[in-house]
Amino acid sequence: MAADPVRMVLDDGVAVITLNRPEARNALNSETLRLLPTLVRKADGDPDVDVLILTGSDPAFCAGLDLKELGRSGDNLRAGGADGTATASWRGPLPPTDKPLIGAINGAAATGGLELALACDFLIASERARFADTHARVGVHPGWGLTVLLPQAVGLRRAREMSAVGRFIDAATALEWGLVNHVVAHDLLLPFCLDLASEIRTADQDGLRLISATYDAVGEVAPGDGWDAEQAGVRRFMQQAGFDPSRVAERREAIIKRGSDQV
Repeated sequence: MAADPVRMVLDDGVAVITLNRPEARNALNSETLRLLPTLVRKADGDPDVDVLILTGSDPAFCAGLDLKELGRSGDNLRAGGADGTATASWRGPLPPTDKPLIGAINGAAATGGLELALACDFLIASERARFADTHARVGVHPGWGLTVLLPQAVGLRRAREMSAVGRFIDAATALEWGLVNHVVAHDLLLPFCLDLASEIRTADQDGLRLISATYDAVGEVAPGDGWDAEQAGVRRFMQQAGFDPSRVAERREAIIKRGSDQV
């Protein structure tokens, strides 16, 4: 029997959610995109949970949308709402959480995987972490807030470079650019995040959740229109350029080889 593509372990008030398709570098197929938000909502609604941690099974955090499925049918593009036709009541790949969501980036986070990381409240990176935006190389338009959240994290010019060049940046560069909060030894990644979670749990939780909600509200004051602009952009892309799975299939090997050479 195949293992669940996403696992969740609850321990001492912390929910550790792990992308669990290591053989596919935790690429996001339709099943993963259905299960992941469900587990996030379940953990966020659990009164015994105060902090969520999202990570991946080594060697990668998340390679983005599964290119095999994307090149075959494109169903995972639609399943996650990244094609501009999302019907879910939230923006991006994850539902909003009242509780802190820490991204424990254990390896490569590319394209949709980078957007998944950006959906977390803050990021802790293993020394093995790498980050790239290859939407332009795959031939799809960002639909999970990358054009809003990446410039917020690293600045507009660096974000433009990442999207135009599609090259991986290493963990040290991600720290220098402000994309991640800390870089730690690979074996210490989860213990470091659990230590942070333990500290977070000593705060007044009701007060912390109100502060987090205020951060969300303040963050929407200007960028809110940016989300609308991105959704308009991906709809234009789908209408004008169109999404052709066969083009993804043709590019897949070259994309994988280029990423492997860099990581």
